[in-house]
Amino acid sequence: MPAFGNPSDAWTGARILARLPVYLRKRWTPGEARAELEGRLRFRESRFLEAARRLIFGHAGSPYLTLLRRAGCAYGDLAGLVRRDGVESALSALFRQGVYLTVEEFKGRRPVVRGETTISVSPESFRNPRSRVHLILKSGGSRSGGTPVFFDLGFIRGCAADTGLALHVRGGDAWSKATWEVPGAGALFSLFEFGQFGPPPARWFSQLDPRDGALPSRYRWSGRAFVWGARLAGVAMPEPRHAPLENPAPIVDWMAKTLKEGRTPYLLTYPSSALRVCRAAEESGVDLRGSQWTIAGEPCTEARMDAIRRTGGAVLPKYGIMETGPVGYGCLAPAAPDDVHVLSDLHAVIQPGLSGAASGLQPDAILFTSLLLDAPVVLLNVSMGDQAAFARRACGCPMESLGWTGHLHAIRSGEKLTCAGMNFLDADVVRVLEDVLPSRFGGGPADYQILEEEGADGAPVLKLLIHPRLGELNASEAKARFLREVSRGGGPRKVMGLAWSRGQVLSVERREPLSTPSGKILHLHVSSGRRGAGRDTGKDGRTG
Repeated sequence: MPAFGNPSDAWTGARILARLPVYLRKRWTPGEARAELEGRLRFRESRFLEAARRLIFGHAGSPYLTLLRRAGCAYGDLAGLVRRDGVESALSALFRQGVYLTVEEFKGRRPVVRGETTISVSPESFRNPRSRVHLILKSGGSRSGGTPVFFDLGFIRGCAADTGLALHVRGGDAWSKATWEVPGAGALFSLFEFGQFGPPPARWFSQLDPRDGALPSRYRWSGRAFVWGARLAGVAMPEPRHAPLENPAPIVDWMAKTLKEGRTPYLLTYPSSALRVCRAAEESGVDLRGSQWTIAGEPCTEARMDAIRRTGGAVLPKYGIMETGPVGYGCLAPAAPDDVHVLSDLHAVIQPGLSGAASGLQPDAILFTSLLLDAPVVLLNVSMGDQAAFARRACGCPMESLGWTGHLHAIRSGEKLTCAGMNFLDADVVRVLEDVLPSRFGGGPADYQILEEEGADGAPVLKLLIHPRLGELNASEAKARFLREVSRGGGPRKVMGLAWSRGQVLSVERREPLSTPSGKILHLHVSSGRRGAGRDTGKDGRTG
């Protein structure tokens, strides 16, 4: 048995080894996955009520039960409401009665207060009591060491049906699939999904050397356990191959070789990581026309997607959160770069609208409710801190024909970022870093970054990082352009620009933008020790 880092790691590893052969032998065909999806959607109301009956009304320790009782809602009341008005209408009615959680409440950062009712909770309060532990991931975030999320292979298999269908409608049944992430459970989640449909994953690229002795033992051994368990099932799964962020040549070589053989390479990775592959291909003169990509875990902006398309690749976004699993896959007739179809068989989504002002939630905040009985976390109108535009529209793409009619786009963090004492929306800085500066000084959307550090006197020090590969440029002009552009619009933006300029808190430094431990390049990177600014949100569960 693998030597995992502690007894709980060993026990989890033993469970994976015992369950994996059965899991991999029972795979989805497109027809079976389609039938599964149709059944979930047809019986969606009864599935939601069954989950509520077992996981909330049948679980005395559920914080939601307290909120429902306060709202005067017994199970019979909820069932009547759902059967009369539907799931989303019922959830909206519950929201107006105080049955919801903000991200601060869900994370246990503050108690849940509704009128005279106060509930102290922690993330563990919402763990699914029926879910078995086969895979443990940690949500990201700069405010804590991360919250463990426990996944049942049954849940991952359920998600894999949707993932397989999302690739099927893109023509991806026979694509050669690969992932490029950091070692750990996030990559394993992707591989577990990929192993459920089409050919087994062709490559597992790791941004860190899986043999590095500095890695905790569970990261080094979990990959071996996965490969060994697959062999017991008679399935050849790839071992992790090191492809460092600074040199993704192994990925370029694999994609080029696959294309030359007449097959289609498909890569799942972060947007900033995808840009590194594309840059390496361009510098090597490698043509990636015909390659397929899914990018997730960071904002999927037009600039980032265009950079991939310039290499000849086709790219679509994926939206997911650690605690929810996959939420949506990219629309094939998008209204925006990050337009995704909501996987409404897995989740119900509502928004507060104007009535949400009293709750402290923005009108376009996304509130999630889990629908699968084996979901890792029980969610009932829970905000994960994100906002988006939500609509039901007829796009005419194959994803709609599957029954996924809801769309999310303009997905962003609903929490304002605080940097050097000033608050701003990340969209303002993203525009300047990805569009304005590259158009003036060259490079692409991953060549610029704002870094916040703490000076010797404790004062914030802001640096505009510009990749050295761009060659000589006027640093003073770059700084002035950045400050001028983020100050456009007057009001608070103007004040922010003046504060940064007159306080001399911003300097330019020629160095490569920094990556998070999970390999992402965030627009605003905060050094350890400083809190409350841009953070690695752990979206899509890709934090290892």
